[in-house]
Amino acid sequence: MTFHSSLTSRSVYRRFFSVHPKLSEAEVTRFTCVDYVDRLALIVEVDARMVAIARYDRLPGTPEAEVAFVVADHFQHHGIATLLLELLAEAAWVRGITTFVASTLTENREMLHVFLGSRFDVHTNTEDGIVEVRFLIDPSSCRPERIARGPNGTGEPKKPVC
Repeated sequence: MTFHSSLTSRSVYRRFFSVHPKLSEAEVTRFTCVDYVDRLALIVEVDARMVAIARYDRLPGTPEAEVAFVVADHFQHHGIATLLLELLAEAAWVRGITTFVASTLTENREMLHVFLGSRFDVHTNTEDGIVEVRFLIDPSSCRPERIARGPNGTGEPKKPVC
């Protein structure tokens, strides 16, 4: 709850698609109870303070999982979500998940950049201001045209992301 209350209203809106100043008890339970198979969360801490979280929730009876990310405002634009996406995909794959799905607001260009700039072949569908993304997370997949760059895709090209 402390992490949620430390986020700006803009970050909260981008995560929940609404004004959501406080998490309900049911949300706290859902977000903090993981089984490490169908529901997993990875967090990033700096100086014992949570600054980011990425999670997946398997869609019941399928090899697909919904993913969601939140990075504290001060730590955005440093590649944290990109790293968390890779780690989450690795963890999900070994647990039988083959596909990630997510929804993000069209205005959330940063999150869209994370998905579209990843090594995954991302498919999108936009409707009513929401972008639905879907992609296979097969670890052998690599889009050679994807070149790692600095935060927000800027900076000098580096080695291929594969």
